Amino acid sequence: MIFSRLATAVLLFCIALAPHAHAAAKAKPTHPDDATAYKGAIVTDATTGAVLYEDRADYEGPPASMTKLMTFAVVHDKLAAGTIRLDTAVKITVEDSKIGGTQVFLDPRETFPVEELLYAMMIQSANDAAHALARTCAGSVPAFVELMNAKARALGMQHSTFRTPHGLPPSNRRIADGDLTTPRDFALLCRHLLTKTDVLKYTSVRERTFGTGVRAQPMKMDNHNKLLGKVGGVDGLKTGYTAGAGYCLSATAERDGRRVISVIMGSFGPGGQVDKGKTRDLKAIEHLERGFAALPPGGPKFSTAKPATDSPVSIAPPPPREKLTAPAPAPSADGTPPPIKLNIPGAKK
Repeated sequence: MIFSRLATAVLLFCIALAPHAHAAAKAKPTHPDDATAYKGAIVTDATTGAVLYEDRADYEGPPASMTKLMTFAVVHDKLAAGTIRLDTAVKITVEDSKIGGTQVFLDPRETFPVEELLYAMMIQSANDAAHALARTCAGSVPAFVELMNAKARALGMQHSTFRTPHGLPPSNRRIADGDLTTPRDFALLCRHLLTKTDVLKYTSVRERTFGTGVRAQPMKMDNHNKLLGKVGGVDGLKTGYTAGAGYCLSATAERDGRRVISVIMGSFGPGGQVDKGKTRDLKAIEHLERGFAALPPGGPKFSTAKPATDSPVSIAPPPPREKLTAPAPAPSADGTPPPIKLNIPGAKK
């Protein structure tokens, strides 16, 4: 009798705990190593904005050079408003030339059109180009940063604060004093850029020369996004790295008319190693595959945004958009994406 009462009590206790145990099981990361592979990630449908996968998507940290996507968004607004044009001449200043970090080594004796600096910012991740564009668009960098934060609020990026147009850390290296965002917020920005701007015109270019017609020796730029040309459908968007931010990547791919967005922040190699972004890139590939697998059948196709304006710039025209021939990896028998081996060259900031 006593045993029967005890068994009944245990059974009722287990039933009471069942919903909580189920919720806890759902909350566990699909891959335990993700806890050290990155600090936050999200995958969304670019057409609808629906979340297809998330893992600590509200982690708040520095986006590093992914910040330049917000810079692009504000520059695009100025282009659309007619405040500036793609052929607007930008006279380089001493301040532009002293930004440091990844750059195209702008010189105060040089002048470049806005579009040339846009290519430098999105392909080479040039901090000096971002600074020159910000100064030109708003009259000063602080005024431009105000526009960046206003844009963030308009897009619903509630947990984002921008303090620079390039993503470099503050001089005191305090993370709280620099640019801050979350994977969820940044996915909103990426979707805005994909649906409302011609950002892919710049982010899909794998290599390009900078300074043709201006410099005696133009500089070759290589896109820091090493997934371009190696993963089917990938045509953007932006990488980032600083010691405090880790390796970050906002990636997007289109297949059969459907498009997904993947954002990863705070990635390092095993044991916190500086691995040139290899762990980040492999996780991004895995997440893109997961996203495409999670898209509901028969969903709406993605509609590419029309360019805001025709470019009047004639110098160093961009090369034709390259065909990405890398096939999408087939899922395994249980429906999960297979591991993908990719020899990725060292990623830059």
